[in-house]
Amino acid sequence: MTETTHMQTTPPGAAARPRSPEFRLVADALRGLRQDLFHDAFAYVPLPRMRVDGRLTRRLTGRAREYSAWRAHMLVAAAGALAMLIGFVGSGTGGGAAVLCGLLALLPVLLTLARPVGAFWLSLAATAAGSIVGSSWMDWPWLPGSFLAHLVVLTVVAIRTRPRAAAWMWVLTAGYGFVVEATLGGGHLNTNAGPMLVLSAIILLAVTVWHIRRDAVQEVTAQQTVTAHERSRRTLLEERTTIARELHDVVAHHMSVVAIQAEAAPYRVENPPPELEKAFATIRENAVAALTELRRVLGVVRAEDYEAPDAPQPTLADLDSLLDNVREAGLEVEKTVTGAVRELPQGVELSAYRIVQEALSNSLRHAPGAKARVEIGYVLGGLGLRIVNGPPPAPDLVKPSPGAGHGITGMRERVSMLNGEMTAGPAEDGGYEVTVFLPVALEPDRDDRGNDRRDGHDHRNGA
Repeated sequence: MTETTHMQTTPPGAAARPRSPEFRLVADALRGLRQDLFHDAFAYVPLPRMRVDGRLTRRLTGRAREYSAWRAHMLVAAAGALAMLIGFVGSGTGGGAAVLCGLLALLPVLLTLARPVGAFWLSLAATAAGSIVGSSWMDWPWLPGSFLAHLVVLTVVAIRTRPRAAAWMWVLTAGYGFVVEATLGGGHLNTNAGPMLVLSAIILLAVTVWHIRRDAVQEVTAQQTVTAHERSRRTLLEERTTIARELHDVVAHHMSVVAIQAEAAPYRVENPPPELEKAFATIRENAVAALTELRRVLGVVRAEDYEAPDAPQPTLADLDSLLDNVREAGLEVEKTVTGAVRELPQGVELSAYRIVQEALSNSLRHAPGAKARVEIGYVLGGLGLRIVNGPPPAPDLVKPSPGAGHGITGMRERVSMLNGEMTAGPAEDGGYEVTVFLPVALEPDRDDRGNDRRDGHDHRNGA
């Protein structure tokens, strides 16, 4: 028995047909209309108070400055009052009908302060009601008060919503004007649908341009903030990487010296006891282990193309050569040293040298032609630095060279690493001043044999 399977392919239904681009465009437009002007049309969205830190408002004091935050509300209320007055006078009637026309012009304007989209619909309804109540046959379908009120409503709602909503409001306004004029405007001498559409189009276009410009300024400001933050962060990381490399070289050098001296020490003593040999061997093993761990941890900060410098890292003893190079570049600089000059830890010497180097580079870059002074103070418990430069002699003739603007950040990072203190800012004479204090732990003086000298006593035997 042979089974035959019949497969029937049904054509896709109408719902499965691909939509044309025109259909999708219209569907998207109607969806936007529903979202902007129909969905939650009368939602409560109060107009926020304005800022009081502008160029003019910040000069106000007391109640005047407090009330200035409500200036947008006052402006809208004043426009509503003007529309009400025009509606009362230009209604063409008297008594209660004139008052009603004025109120129909006022209410939509005031409603923009709390329910902006609903105010637009109320303005259209008030326009129709005012044209029925009033008897002005010269201006129709917008009576004079309704004409001004609708323009104010369109402006305020467009400012408080998106540009797409402004476009839809103009289309609905045009539709209302054309429909009323075509159906009911045969007996009127003058219709103002055309002026309404022209004026409203100009106003809404100006508001849309304002929206676009404001959004562009906000986007550029945000991008500049992010860029400045990333640049500062990148510069800080680069500076930390440089410090880590230098720290690696300094510590690795000292640990290598410790390991070599521990290995050679037993051979400098005749018949050393086994305990001494074992102690030196332990010192050497620990030094080698620490050096290996240091290279493993800090070695990752080196780039693939980074090569350790062959020359030793600079110290304050090399500061004279740095000042000579700066003088050749055109900066007149002098150095002053106070206190008893002594050898400091290599990390402090290196950081002090780099801080002076960066401060003088900033003087060359930002104050060309100015004079600078470097003051170094060896005090009890640390090292003091003060680098100050005067104002440029001719700031209008010699322009400063632009830089990354993160030299101060690098100096602060070095000072923070050593638990020091730093201040930087403009000097009284118009120049710039950098003051740094790097703490250094006090160490007892030692004689040539490595014994402590305190008050003239030898402490080898507890004397």
